[in-house]
Amino acid sequence: MGNPLIGVAFHWLGGLASASFYVPYRGVKRWSWEVYWLTGGIFSWLLAPWFFASIQTNDLLGVLAATPSPNIWWPVFFGVLWGFGGLGYGLTMRYLGLSLGMAVVLGLCTVFGTLVPPLFLGDFHEKLLATTSGNIILAGILLTLVGIIVVAMAGARKDAALSEEEKAAAVAEFDFKKGIVVAIFAGIMSACFAFGLAAGEPIKALSAAAGTGPLWTGLPVLCLVMFGGLITNALWCGYLVVKNRSAGQWFGRGVASDPAAQTASPDHGATFEPAATAVGSTTPAKAPMLRNYLLCAVAGIAWYFQFFFYTMGESQMGRYGFSSWTLHMASIIIFGTLWGFAFREWKDAAPRVRGMVWSGVAILVLATIVIGYGNYRGA
Repeated sequence: MGNPLIGVAFHWLGGLASASFYVPYRGVKRWSWEVYWLTGGIFSWLLAPWFFASIQTNDLLGVLAATPSPNIWWPVFFGVLWGFGGLGYGLTMRYLGLSLGMAVVLGLCTVFGTLVPPLFLGDFHEKLLATTSGNIILAGILLTLVGIIVVAMAGARKDAALSEEEKAAAVAEFDFKKGIVVAIFAGIMSACFAFGLAAGEPIKALSAAAGTGPLWTGLPVLCLVMFGGLITNALWCGYLVVKNRSAGQWFGRGVASDPAAQTASPDHGATFEPAATAVGSTTPAKAPMLRNYLLCAVAGIAWYFQFFFYTMGESQMGRYGFSSWTLHMASIIIFGTLWGFAFREWKDAAPRVRGMVWSGVAILVLATIVIGYGNYRGA
């Protein structure tokens, strides 16, 4: 049956991995966004899923070969849609800014990713409304949304203290109507990862029948969903590589500026500052190739580990496994906020604003405990 409290711990680890994966990219030098994003993505969407599934599950290829075709293609399809959600998230930040954009996208992603699977399967009333455990989990989901809103409001107040020049630089293309439309699209599409995992449930059963332990039965499904995400991101990055003529950067040619000087969202892949030059030289400094590849590998594997731990956590949640998505979203924001403090993004915020963001984090931690307790009661 699993242990939901251990499941919450696994989801925290997944949230830590998700919140941390972009940190290695900060060290990548003079590669365009599309180059380092796709390089890391090869590890996160292709190499890591198949490697860990092959060593942690039994007869991976045999299980997939025995899986009915619809149960193969639906997880891939939802993975493609999930990829569109990630790209839409970048556009949302462009039109709404980080605080408001995060609140809308992650709030919608939490609601859709958690509640749509039981609604689609027809057991929403039976699992959530008609049981005490379900009611506790619903309360935890509501707390998660409250925590997201509080953290986003704190971010909005921090941004409000910026000068007009700083505001213009932060959200130069603010457009509420356009941003809300894109945010709704991104929130729904991002939730498709949860739909892909739900569509792959029969694969988990086949993997268990082949002798795979309960912690690892979700890994074959990850291979399919993340391959779908690879398709979307590879097509977009490929388009940017051609448009920006940046393919040579993989071989040390055609350097760009450091990622810190770039707009780190998928829709701004073409925006760069001039490349840095070495001291005493008129030619651009070369990118540290081995370092860049290693950092992208670390970032990509960290990105994969969020879902690696997600499937482990979900395996412990029993009949309320769909609540794992809320735990995942909450954990990402908790650790993402902690990274924000580590990088001193809140150093100029007023004490009451910092207190507000810590209150939001506390609410999110409480929400994960409430959801874990609800699952524990229903185990």
